[in-house]
Amino acid sequence: MEVEKDAIGRAILDFAAYGKAEDIIVASDICEDDVIPVPYLFRDFEAMPDLEKIALNLCEGKVLDIGAGAGSHSKALLEKGIDVHAIDISPGAVVHMQGQKINAREIDFRNISDEKYDTLLLLMNGIGIASRFNALEDFLKHAKNCLTENGKIICDSTDVSYLYEDEEGGVWMDLNSDYFGDFKFKMSYKETETDWFDWLYIDFNKLSETAEKVGFSTELIFEQENQFLVELKHIK
Repeated sequence: MEVEKDAIGRAILDFAAYGKAEDIIVASDICEDDVIPVPYLFRDFEAMPDLEKIALNLCEGKVLDIGAGAGSHSKALLEKGIDVHAIDISPGAVVHMQGQKINAREIDFRNISDEKYDTLLLLMNGIGIASRFNALEDFLKHAKNCLTENGKIICDSTDVSYLYEDEEGGVWMDLNSDYFGDFKFKMSYKETETDWFDWLYIDFNKLSETAEKVGFSTELIFEQENQFLVELKHIK
């Protein structure tokens, strides 16, 4: 990512330096603007929601924290004595993590090759980096190539079909159009703004069906409202 477009990285570095930062603004092509309070990116294990605590407790062996942000999950794993490696496409986020003694580097997960991990960790809707539903199968194939024989993927997502329900509970989306979980986002922090980027919110059934095509079993670990945590493992 170009430094001048690294909104989240600049926010992370500001908070690390000054103890405060403006909210990160997240614009969507479907929903109203949302915000990410920067202090939330720095939460410790005790401040994490149950879903994240469960996910971190499932991590084993050599772990790759994908889209690690400010490194809160990596830091919690390090404190547990886990061999964790963090990656992010944000230069600022990586600089911050390296300053926290986290083994972090700036790279897109899709560009990783000839590396094997026991656990691939994708939290905060991290599976969204697959970008679109029609790219999910290839994304999972790549992830499979990055796993050891007994490796696993731990990820969460949100079933956003509720956004398309009317007051009577009916669904108004065009079922013949693109997948309803395909979003476009843009993030801004102060005057720093990213380009628009694709992000996927996948429902559990579509994730399970796609994972099975690639050779993964899918186990539902935790579910709360529309958000869920899953573990994907090689089908033996």
